[in-house]
Amino acid sequence: MTVLITGGAGFIGSNFIYYFLKKYPDYKILCVDSLTYAGNLSTLEQAMKNKNFRFFKTDICDRSEIYKIFENEKPDIVVNFAAESHVDRSIENPEIFLKTNIFGTQVMMDACRKYGITRYHQVSTDEVYGDLPIDRPDLFFTEETPIHTSSPYSSSKAAADLLVQSYHRTYGLPATISRCSNNYGPYHFPEKLIPLMIINALNNKPLPVYGKGLNIRDWLYVEDHCKAIDLIIHKGKSGEVYNIGGHNEMKNIDIVKLICKYLGKPESLITFVADRKGHDMRYAIDPTKIRNQLGWIPETKFSDGIKKTIEWYINNEKWWYPIISGEYKNYYEKMYSNR
Repeated sequence: MTVLITGGAGFIGSNFIYYFLKKYPDYKILCVDSLTYAGNLSTLEQAMKNKNFRFFKTDICDRSEIYKIFENEKPDIVVNFAAESHVDRSIENPEIFLKTNIFGTQVMMDACRKYGITRYHQVSTDEVYGDLPIDRPDLFFTEETPIHTSSPYSSSKAAADLLVQSYHRTYGLPATISRCSNNYGPYHFPEKLIPLMIINALNNKPLPVYGKGLNIRDWLYVEDHCKAIDLIIHKGKSGEVYNIGGHNEMKNIDIVKLICKYLGKPESLITFVADRKGHDMRYAIDPTKIRNQLGWIPETKFSDGIKKTIEWYINNEKWWYPIISGEYKNYYEKMYSNR
């Protein structure tokens, strides 16, 4: 079996690659990544040593290069993680999100049609559903929840989902979609909440929290997400959407305080900054469908997962320090200095 993974130098994609290399030692794993700001080749350093792994520095929007890879490597399964994913960046510059997340998805599916695959899987997000009111803890996103996007990022992902569904219906492409809640774990780029707070706290720097930090997210440990996608691509029904959620709802401010407590840092480091435009208040996923149909349940409690994540960042400064000392430092200043 040959599995092509796009965006494999990013956070979730790299964790998926390591999960698959360990679980399926006989599979051939291909990684396509254009190595934009969040794609870090050092993340795949250990994978590069595996004889069953190959890396291609290619943009998924580059049709001729993608077709060449398909023609030469003949993948059986394609898992599309490749996406511009940071909401703040989508507000600053929507165009690249539309190009990568929509047109790139089309190119990948056209390649799948042309060269043939047994499954195309689109990794989406719960953000396509919009948000839920904080005062209605009984409400959850299901696969039937209408799409109601709030940012250029979520709009681009929703458009890609609709395109995947159209390719399944029109062309018979064997495709599935998963929409997951917020992931956390190793190799998370230091612009997202949890790694940003951990690294800043380790360096005794201010911890910038949007608004009052009351926004609620449903957190899922990245390895649990990998296991869910594994089940979907091997046992999921073509044409279906599967929600993947951790049932770990936490306020942003509570996560930041927990990180401070674990690292022995004062909460006085917390700095409240002007809220993000169109900031969604609450995400919460109902994963009943994937549990009933495929037997998946999240295995990692947040209290355990966050400890493992914090320890990983403590022990892997050699991975994150080059990031925060380079281009990311300029971006950080741009996003937070005037708030």
